[in-house]
Amino acid sequence: MTDTQTQMSEIHWLMDMFQTVDVGLLVLDRQYNVQVFNGFMENHSGHRPSSVKDSFIFDLFPELDEEWFRHKAEPVFLLKNRAFTIWEQRRYIFKFSNYRPITSSAKFMYQNSTFIPLSDTRGNVEHICVIIYDVTDVAINRLELQKANNELERLSRTDRLTDLNNRGYWEECLKNEFSRSQRSSKHVSSLLMFDIDHFKRVNDGYGHAAGDVAIQHCANILKANLRDTDIAGRYGGEEYAVILMDTPAKQAMIFAERVRKAIETSFVTYEDIIIKFTISLGIAEFSTNYETHTKWIAASDSALYVSKEGGRNQSSIYNESMPEHSI
Repeated sequence: MTDTQTQMSEIHWLMDMFQTVDVGLLVLDRQYNVQVFNGFMENHSGHRPSSVKDSFIFDLFPELDEEWFRHKAEPVFLLKNRAFTIWEQRRYIFKFSNYRPITSSAKFMYQNSTFIPLSDTRGNVEHICVIIYDVTDVAINRLELQKANNELERLSRTDRLTDLNNRGYWEECLKNEFSRSQRSSKHVSSLLMFDIDHFKRVNDGYGHAAGDVAIQHCANILKANLRDTDIAGRYGGEEYAVILMDTPAKQAMIFAERVRKAIETSFVTYEDIIIKFTISLGIAEFSTNYETHTKWIAASDSALYVSKEGGRNQSSIYNESMPEHSI
């Protein structure tokens, strides 16, 4: 075999590899016109290499973010350095449909990419090569793992019966709000605590399963009235707690009464038995007199105790003349 034949054979092998390799390869000139377009790009775009030669890349792919793409490519032309993108930063460059059976849940292909400067014999960069890697399987697996971890984290801080925050997580949030309130007096938050009146009667009269239904009912009404910034939790048994962010006591009273009336006028059904009940509530606005977050809880609990002593089914705001009711 002659040298020329050997060279032609090597070129044929290279071109065959270029067309069949499982990555996207395209070469753009300085005006962003397509010079090379491999089989991967053809298969996923539907454009034949012969038909896209010298086509303006942004006309060929209207969905391509031209501003972003130029911002990524220009330094490659000018500085002669490679550039990279990963799917975590940008899900894809080219909006190719995903046909991989393992990750069929993904509508579009997740992509990593590399921008490579192509120097001529004089060292000038008049072309760049863009390599597109299909990383859909890796991306979906990572996203599913992240989703699973997030769900485990959520479950670790969630009360299973009510789907509210459990006491451990809720109290951590209260500690953070207590520290924030100590640092700044611009916004005042309030702590609301309430429990079901005569809950023992519900348990003794209808059974613990009925008591669970009552607890869930209160939680559902509470969640329906929360703002996005409020943090609610099950404090224990039939007792609930809510951190009303940036809410003074008078406004917290409006919230408390709304929840109280909603529960008073509603009912739960357990085994065809209608069960009605009420709640008592206590509110404590943050005060610099509270040495710890537990003092804040004790103040709210004292106001709750006053509501119960006053006949139940009512809301009370804490003041320092109230008898201390330890938690």
